[in-house]
Amino acid sequence: MSTVAAPRRLSLAQARRIALAAQGFGRPRPETVTTRHLQRVIDHVQVVQIDSVNVLSRSHYLPFFSRLGPYDRDLLDRARDRAPRRLVEYWAHEASLVPPTTWPLLTFRMERAHADSWGGMQSVARDHPDLVAAVRREVEARGPLTARETEAALAYDVPRARDDWGWNWSLVKNALEHLFWAGEITSAGRTAQFERRYAALARVFPPRLVPPAEPQDRPRGEAAFVELIRLAARAHGVGTEQCLRDYFRLRPEQARPAIAHLVRSGELVPVQVAGWRRAAYLHRDARAPRRVSASALLSPFDSLIWQRERTSALFGFDYRLEIYVPAPQRRHGYYVLPFLHEERLQGRVDLKADRAAGVLRVQSLHWEEQVSPSAPAALEAELAAMAGWLGLGSVSG
Repeated sequence: MSTVAAPRRLSLAQARRIALAAQGFGRPRPETVTTRHLQRVIDHVQVVQIDSVNVLSRSHYLPFFSRLGPYDRDLLDRARDRAPRRLVEYWAHEASLVPPTTWPLLTFRMERAHADSWGGMQSVARDHPDLVAAVRREVEARGPLTARETEAALAYDVPRARDDWGWNWSLVKNALEHLFWAGEITSAGRTAQFERRYAALARVFPPRLVPPAEPQDRPRGEAAFVELIRLAARAHGVGTEQCLRDYFRLRPEQARPAIAHLVRSGELVPVQVAGWRRAAYLHRDARAPRRVSASALLSPFDSLIWQRERTSALFGFDYRLEIYVPAPQRRHGYYVLPFLHEERLQGRVDLKADRAAGVLRVQSLHWEEQVSPSAPAALEAELAAMAGWLGLGSVSG
């Protein structure tokens, strides 16, 4: 590996390799994955998105499989659920896992809980402050607690109508989510049913990293935005302003002064990528490998492909998640994983874990126009590895 040293024009192939290396692709997969290997992935990507869809696997497990191959998912659960935690949950990109050191940098979002959160959270904070205070006391005294456990403990607003169950949150659930958004409590992990386990900050964060109780004592303003853009730039290797600010969902007025600061300090180098309409920024420590050898099935929520304009510009790959598209109108399938091979996204695979039958079902497979001769065999190997990792006996389809 070499280090990119001087401002220059980058070819699209160079930008792809820099981006893949920054995201942790190209290293040999270990024979046995340890916590140290998981930490290496965390250090590369910085943010791991969470999603409740479980047709294949909970999405936060997949980026580690894509980069490391089969591993014990309990290792990741422990990194999130047990001290000393390497990951904590908050609204970073979307609902995400981030290192504990990143959590305080998102205080600006916590401070806007009354204005930016969903309607039910805002209304419970506005109309039921005594309940919110009671929920916080209960969590701090007895947590970690799920919403159902907190509702039972307080015996508040139950029973209630179960129409539209799942989004028909109780007042207690809305209070918990408000407190979580506001950074007054946090999550100690998830249950097997994917329920948050709410807890006091001091119960979750390592002692030396417990955030100050008062938001005004946490990183604020430009200092926080500079650090978030720095983390995003390292995770991208090279990216446009839009790429960098989307990583932590920053607004232009938050991101632009931070980018300018890092350009002045020499940490970000303005570059032009061939074929890109927008100016780009190269992190000074970005690795520029001559080749990236990787075959990987990517979660629809993998940070490599979050920003769809970037995915198109880097890979010539127009990707759309079709979960919410009516079935007759889907082009490629319900839960489609892009297939990375030889530095390009070469296929789209709609996968389902049929746990009752013990089969990984390939519901559809679509190749791009130009496919490497080695791609079909590489995909077959990845599917077999994924089936084994998920405890499924075979691949069908």
